[in-house]
Amino acid sequence: MDNRALAILAATGASTIYGINHTIAKGLMPVYIEPFGFILLRVTGAAILFWIISFWGPKEKIATSDWPRIVVCTIFGMVINMLLFFKGLSLSTPINSSVIITVSPILVLILAAILIKERITPLKIIGIVTGLAGALTLVLFSTEKTFNAPNIPLGNLLFIINAFSYGLYLILVKPLTAKYHPFTLMKWLFLFGIIINFPITISEFSRVEWTALPTDAMWKMAFVVVGTTFATYLLNIFALKELSASTISAFIYLQPLVAIAFAVGTGADSLNTVKIIAALLVFVGVYLVSRKAKPIRV
Repeated sequence: MDNRALAILAATGASTIYGINHTIAKGLMPVYIEPFGFILLRVTGAAILFWIISFWGPKEKIATSDWPRIVVCTIFGMVINMLLFFKGLSLSTPINSSVIITVSPILVLILAAILIKERITPLKIIGIVTGLAGALTLVLFSTEKTFNAPNIPLGNLLFIINAFSYGLYLILVKPLTAKYHPFTLMKWLFLFGIIINFPITISEFSRVEWTALPTDAMWKMAFVVVGTTFATYLLNIFALKELSASTISAFIYLQPLVAIAFAVGTGADSLNTVKIIAALLVFVGVYLVSRKAKPIRV
């Protein structure tokens, strides 16, 4: 299996975990932990894991000129992105979150064209439109559950800003992936993530009644830290070595599909013809965007 195929598998794996996370994280807030407190748990847990595995990675020194970019990547990828997504999830619904963040590839494509002059091919445009059509089909023709969703419009707005922030992160971190090992990048990004998030999140974090948490809640928190944070960021940083930022962002279209499939598997939703059609559109969209253009022979 070549590196590009592995990168596609990595991006697919990350989106699958994210899709499951929409339901799992939502079920924990605000009963067991509030959204900002959850972020401090995420970045701290992930930072510990990345620093541990970095001992098995190469010993790399970050160039002085790269530190400002690393800090900016932290702000967009580990602060604004995380805080607004979890806050939005606490206000809105898992289905809304999984669908609305599919605007990210459009934002990434536009930002990449402006900031790094990434070429927008007709195939990518068709793939994005097709995938977006599938994602919108899921929300337009699905029955939403609105329990535990006190302010859906505000939550949805936070999802859009979150998608914009994550898109900027993917573009800004891309050059760093060509210079440094994923372990090196992640250990520093998440260390800075703790420092920047700490004053914003410590109040909610300190209100968690850790000794009163049921086992089920502890396992779900572990999934969010190890799976949704540690594994997904590592998988995406690996995928960025082979795929463009706009291609990686297109895998976000898998999230509503996975989110609904997870709901069906747990008995929270049912499968119908509309959802099957939407799923096919999502897969076609991701395939078209991730497909490498063939060189023109003269």
